[in-house]
Amino acid sequence: MTAGVFSSLSTGIGSWPGVDVREACAIVLGELPVLPHLVELPARGIGADMIGRTGAIMADVELDVRTSGYRVAQRKSLTGRRAADLLREDLDVLEELWETGGFASSGRRLKIQVAGPFTMAAQVELRSAHRVLTDRGAVRDFAGSLAEGVRQHCAEISSRLGVEVVVQLDEPSLPAVLEGSLSGVTMLDSVRAMPEPDALDLLDTVIAGIGLPVAVHCCAPAVPLELIRRSAAQAAAIDVSMLRSRDLDSVGEFLQAGKTLMLGLVPSIAPDRTPKWREVATPAVTLVDRLGFPRSVLATQVSVVPACGLAEATPDWARTALALAKDVADAFQDAPDSL
Repeated sequence: MTAGVFSSLSTGIGSWPGVDVREACAIVLGELPVLPHLVELPARGIGADMIGRTGAIMADVELDVRTSGYRVAQRKSLTGRRAADLLREDLDVLEELWETGGFASSGRRLKIQVAGPFTMAAQVELRSAHRVLTDRGAVRDFAGSLAEGVRQHCAEISSRLGVEVVVQLDEPSLPAVLEGSLSGVTMLDSVRAMPEPDALDLLDTVIAGIGLPVAVHCCAPAVPLELIRRSAAQAAAIDVSMLRSRDLDSVGEFLQAGKTLMLGLVPSIAPDRTPKWREVATPAVTLVDRLGFPRSVLATQVSVVPACGLAEATPDWARTALALAKDVADAFQDAPDSL
């Protein structure tokens, strides 16, 4: 596969409103002609959220829930069984719709999303109640479990659907991990920052273990684009509204490296007025102009996504958001210089 598997397209971030997986899958398959994704429906509750689902995918790791959040368990828990059952249901529905919709011969790829190694280590507790992030050995074990679990998960999907699979690592906690701004067991007990060389090594180890094209998604402020650029990731998905002036150099270097920016241009929650596609496209056009790149970069190294997941959106807006993303991506392909 080439570095362009994430380029020149529209896709979703992953999460979707409501609890009806059949309806959600049908909409995503219909609205995303190039790169549909396996939907996540966190409104279904524990086990359906990003951390619970990723726990169900990880190899040889079991999670349970405590009042403080997810915690490593010694054996399979009710929470873990529920997460596994929901994932299995989602794959069964996707497989059925993929076959009945005639997508097996369409040449499409499919994107899956999991919480990345930094976010899992930051958000899951050891049995001691400390974050996994506080134990270097546990972080490595978690990363290895994640990579192997994702590899097996993608192999199952590929076997079921006869499709090539690409992976999105969701990393909302990555900036806090690098900054050392996470609290420990108490608010006064801070968690040490992870040095960037260690973070880069960990990320590349996970990507190598997965063995498939990977994009890193972070819609938090201070997204570490320099780290992602230096990694084996092929793309970064970011919320364009979070970019600051001091981020522009990193954005330019990212594009110069030939990697793909999956720009979060479409609001994740319905604005007061539905924007036209030209309004949605404007921040991307302004960005490449400001960086001094030719507009053609919009057609070759930019994809269009919602600013973040759509779990908090209304069903109507979620569908509209994907349609807007497709319209903007099509415009970038057709005539970027005229925008």
